[in-house]
Amino acid sequence: MKRETTFLRGLAIGSIVLFIVGWQSLGFQWNVIRDGTKKLGTFLTHMWPFDVSNADVILRAGVESFQIAFLGTTFGVALSFVLAFFAASNTSPHWLIARFVKALAGVVRAIPALIWVLLFIVAVGMGAFPGILALAFNSTGMLVKMFAQSIEEVDEGVIESARSTGANRLQVIGRAVVPTVFTSLVAWSLFRFEINFRYATILGMVGAGGIGWELTSAMRMYRLDEAAFIIVVIFVMVYTVELIGNRLKRSYMTY
Repeated sequence: MKRETTFLRGLAIGSIVLFIVGWQSLGFQWNVIRDGTKKLGTFLTHMWPFDVSNADVILRAGVESFQIAFLGTTFGVALSFVLAFFAASNTSPHWLIARFVKALAGVVRAIPALIWVLLFIVAVGMGAFPGILALAFNSTGMLVKMFAQSIEEVDEGVIESARSTGANRLQVIGRAVVPTVFTSLVAWSLFRFEINFRYATILGMVGAGGIGWELTSAMRMYRLDEAAFIIVVIFVMVYTVELIGNRLKRSYMTY
């Protein structure tokens, strides 16, 4: 108990010191925040009423963002499903292979989706394709870890029971491991799709297509009333996707 108290006290003191140092070194000033709030209020007044004259173009861009997120998630889930069995310690052919795949996924995961899309824009040009590739790579980095952890949590007795019937490695995975972890894999896949849809709206701002590109164009042309409408559309789409995803996960878990 005393050790925990000392640790928490040290953590609190360290956090306060870091906060003070960060506040001073980054030059935060209350008057800047006050003046900025006034400017923001003036800025927001120019966003009303919404300009819906290009609603058809904006909605088509929103559908494109949905398609980018869906394809990126699909490729990422498919690749992660295969690699996870090589990364999990209880299904990998060798412990070195497991460590290598986990390390590779960690490297991929450490690179943000925004960096991936910039790299792919250089490689294949602007448009939806680099956005799909970026989300697929970023999804793989996360899902390999999550899928492998779910596989490693499978009761060893389930695996041994399958092996005792004479099943080979692939049969053990197909008959014992996959049915056990399938619910978890579906839940993680749906969660990743929700993340990717939010990413898809952002990646468009740097040239990866979708509704993010329309928002960037409106802001650059100072069409604030149209930009406000795009922001509302993005909010409604993201909230709807998250709501549907949560209901699907609850329904599947119940089933």
